[in-house]
Amino acid sequence: MTGRTRVPVSAGLPDFPWDSLAEAKAKAESHPDGIVNLSVGTPVDPVDPLIREALASVSEVPGYPTTHGTPELRAAAVGALARRYGVTGLDPAAVLPAIGTKEAIAWLPRLLGLGADDLVVIPEVAYPTYEVGALLAGARVLRADGTMRLGPESPALIFINSPSNPTGKVLGIDHLRKVVDFARQRGAIVVSDECYLGLTWEAEAYSILDPRVCDGDHTGLLAVHSLSKTSNLASYRAGFITGDAALVAELLEVRKHAGMIMPFPVQAAMTAALNDDAHENEQRERYRARREVLLPAVRAAGFTVDNSEAGLYLWATREEACRDTVDWFADRGILVAPGDFYGPGSRRHVRIALTATDERIAAAATRLTA
Repeated sequence: MTGRTRVPVSAGLPDFPWDSLAEAKAKAESHPDGIVNLSVGTPVDPVDPLIREALASVSEVPGYPTTHGTPELRAAAVGALARRYGVTGLDPAAVLPAIGTKEAIAWLPRLLGLGADDLVVIPEVAYPTYEVGALLAGARVLRADGTMRLGPESPALIFINSPSNPTGKVLGIDHLRKVVDFARQRGAIVVSDECYLGLTWEAEAYSILDPRVCDGDHTGLLAVHSLSKTSNLASYRAGFITGDAALVAELLEVRKHAGMIMPFPVQAAMTAALNDDAHENEQRERYRARREVLLPAVRAAGFTVDNSEAGLYLWATREEACRDTVDWFADRGILVAPGDFYGPGSRRHVRIALTATDERIAAAATRLTA
C-alpha cells in the first residue's frame, strides 16, 4: 500500500526572482572598483540611536509578547499616520503588528479565508509577493490597473501599491476613490501597500485611509505600513496592518492561533520610531540626495526614466530586453533588477535602487557618465 504523493507548496509558486541574477552579480563583482548593488531595496544607513536604545531597554523582559502589540505601539501607529499622512478616525485597536510587511502581504489572502473560488487583483506591474499571496491561498490572479479591466468580475481582494514598487508611480485621489467605490459595489476588500508613502519626490501620495479618499469610512480597507524604508528597520521586521476594525480583529484571531507574534523588543523599537519624525525626515533627505546624483546619470547614459515620482527606485528603459540592460549595467560593475521580476508587461525596464551608500551611488554615477 502506497501513501498519497505529497505536492510541495513551492511547486505552485514561481521561482524566487533574485536567484536568476547570480551570473550578472558575479560579473558586476569583477569590476576593479567593486560592485555597486542597486538590485534590492535594502537599507544601508544605521538605525537611529533612539530606536536601538528602545530595543535594548526591554531586552531583559522574559515573558511572551501579545500578538496585538502593546497599547503604546498601537497608539504610536495611530499618531504617526495622523501626523505624517493625515489619516484620522483610526481606533488603536485596529492596529496589528506584522513581522515585516512581506510576511503580512503573503499571508493576507489565506488569513482572510480566500480560496479557489476567489479572485485577487494585483497591479499590472507589481511586487511579486502580491501574486504569491494569492497563490498560497489557491485563489485566481488578475493583473489590472483599472476597474474597466475587471468587467463583470467581483474580486474578493484588490491589492494596490502607491507609491509603487517598482515603478515609483503615485495614484491620485480620484483614482483611489474609484477603486474604493468599485470595491464597495462589488464586495471586495482593498489592501493598500503603503510602504513607500513617506518617500515622495515629485508628487503627493495618499493613504487609502485618508478621509479625502474614503470619506472617513474604513470599511473593507486595509493599509499595510513598513518601517524598513523610512526608519531603516528591515532587519527588525517591523510593520503593521490597520484600517477596517472588523477585518483587523479577524486577522488578530487567526494570528494568535498561528503564533505570528512580533518580538517584544521590536515592539518597543517600533514605538520609538513611530513617535519620532526627526530621524525619518533625515533618512528621506538622504535618499533625496542620492536620487539627485543618480537620476541625471541614468538619463545621461541614454535611459528614459518613467514614473519614479516617489519611492526608492528609478524605473528605466532604453527599449531593449531587460536582461540585456542588466548585462549592460553589470559590465560597468552595477547590479540592477530586471523588469520581468514584476510581471510580463515590464520586460523592457529595469529597476535601479537608491539604497546604497553615498560613495557607491557616486561611483555608479561616475561609471554611467564616463
